[in-house]
Amino acid sequence: MTVHDPILAAAQRARATIPDDVAMLRAAAELTRDLSTANPRIYWPDMLASALIGWGALAGAILIDSVPLAIACAVIAMLALYRAASFIHELTHIRAGALPGFRAAWNLIVGIPLMIPSFMYEGVHTQHHARTRYGTAEDPEYLPLALMKPWSLPLFILVAALAPVGLILRFAVLTPLSLIIPPLRAKMIGELSALSINPAYRRRKPEGAFARMWAWQEAGTSLFALTLVGSVFVVGWKPLLVYMAVHSAMTVINQLRTLVAHLWENEGEPMTVTAQYLDSVNVPPPGSLPALWAPVGLRYHALHHLLPSVPYHNLAAAHRKLVATLDPQSPYHRGNYRGMMPLVGKIARSTMVAR
Repeated sequence: MTVHDPILAAAQRARATIPDDVAMLRAAAELTRDLSTANPRIYWPDMLASALIGWGALAGAILIDSVPLAIACAVIAMLALYRAASFIHELTHIRAGALPGFRAAWNLIVGIPLMIPSFMYEGVHTQHHARTRYGTAEDPEYLPLALMKPWSLPLFILVAALAPVGLILRFAVLTPLSLIIPPLRAKMIGELSALSINPAYRRRKPEGAFARMWAWQEAGTSLFALTLVGSVFVVGWKPLLVYMAVHSAMTVINQLRTLVAHLWENEGEPMTVTAQYLDSVNVPPPGSLPALWAPVGLRYHALHHLLPSVPYHNLAAAHRKLVATLDPQSPYHRGNYRGMMPLVGKIARSTMVAR
């Protein structure tokens, strides 16, 4: 993608080279030193309750004959499972030994049954936070969406709607085949083993303990996917179709959340930390809807880029401290937005200009 408007191109370069705001960075580090510890008494009940409600509501959506009640159960299942799935983001940042057993439990209860085992995100998401990779061609989670063609945004969402189909093909078909076709295995590792949005991103072959973790998670997910497909011959199509509809809706909501997590205005230049912050988005209170579409701390995505080690349950406190302490002219305040739709409109308008 190339920006053809020279004025717009100059503006993009200027944003990429915004100097770091030392006062903001120092305040972020100093004011949150006591907020970096993950609390297991919050993580475990939150994840387990979300999963229990989600799977229970999904069962209701499958088993209840009343259409209105079934739809209500499906909506509850989607929101609860979306929250449970969002803990995959926390897994990539939790310090080793901080939450014993949490990773394995999450994979068994959430990751494998949703066909998004954590190996597909761990080792990938941290590259998005790398100082010299953010917003460049080497960032697995970045595309200059605001500078692309207008049709790129609906396509971005449509691809997410097809995610359950792609995941079933990946784990039920390609995984078993890759065990006997080495070139396919290499392609899968490089191109089909990461929850990323950058189609140019290629993943390296795993090694050591991570390779062993990858192996059992992939085997478990493949077995689940095969069982899911095979269930059609035992219980009919309804359970699979309801599962896929809920999964698809969940993935679309997450893709919409991803669409407004950044402004997507960088075209590949390395960015300062402050520039990265200003290209990212917080949607803090008083709005309440972001708690549903950006759960588990994701409503503070810009703040998370400043403080990736702060667990989700402390981000609101960190935000309040920074808002109360920093000067009104601080760039921190410019990273805060009111909701999803104004952000979607902003990005959509940018695509109209960047043709």
